[in-house]
Amino acid sequence: LVLTACMKEHKPGNIEHEFKYPDGSKGWFELRIQPVPEGLFILSVDISVVKRAQSVIELMNLNLERKVEERTKELERANKELESFSYSISHDLRAPLRAIDGYTRIFMEDHAANADDEGKRLLKVIIDSTARMAHLIDDLLSFSRTGKQEMVKVKLNMNQIAHAITEEQVRLMSAKNARVIIGELPESDGDVRMIRQVFVNLVSNAVKYSSKKKDPVIEIGSLREGEETVYFVKDNGAGFDMRYYEKLFAVFQRLHSSSEFEGTGVGLAIVERIITRHGGRIWAKSELNEGAVFYFTLGNK
Repeated sequence: LVLTACMKEHKPGNIEHEFKYPDGSKGWFELRIQPVPEGLFILSVDISVVKRAQSVIELMNLNLERKVEERTKELERANKELESFSYSISHDLRAPLRAIDGYTRIFMEDHAANADDEGKRLLKVIIDSTARMAHLIDDLLSFSRTGKQEMVKVKLNMNQIAHAITEEQVRLMSAKNARVIIGELPESDGDVRMIRQVFVNLVSNAVKYSSKKKDPVIEIGSLREGEETVYFVKDNGAGFDMRYYEKLFAVFQRLHSSSEFEGTGVGLAIVERIITRHGGRIWAKSELNEGAVFYFTLGNK
């Protein structure tokens, strides 16, 4: 058919043909056909090496696909086990925590008169510790769910989200003396629940870590970096040592002790997971005692 078409239409063509030698071995040849005034010029090229290489590549691809499928199934099993573990933590640990907190409060109410100051202090330590543990469980579950939540992307009014979250966090954290500056934030595509969580975590951190400053300042804004919109949350608070930057977004890693600032070390890990799911990036710059600024993109131009 190719030869006929080349003859009738005077167009070049190629034919690949498997050839069997007398000794039983096989080879591949490519016939390159070129019409000429006298008829057809046919060049035969041995492509056996190329064909063998293609066969090896196809086999490797099949093995790779099988390995990817196996790894995917293993990952799915691991995720299901992690989900089961997370819910087990939620249900199995909350009950004893509630019991400890409840009985401690009952003891304080009924027997406070019989306890000295040290006893009352220790009981308060128990109540505070159970509250921190409950908070840690909530953050752990939130981190686990972030990777499984279905994303629903819509056009987001970033200015509206930033103003609402900042007002809420300043009120909740009793930071009335904080000066808040919110610049122009371009719209972006994203999941509204997740992006609200990003602002909650970043703004609450900014308020918390600047709370010991005489004149705390929180600034939220944006800038252009090439074709990307970069959003940022900045404060003039405690900052952190950039030598420990690699710990910043890791779960349960904290760059300040709990005696300085409360926290569970999960908030920034949640933020990073959300930003990554949106196809964006997050990074930070800081200097100890000179504040910090967190930048993030959402994978939109």
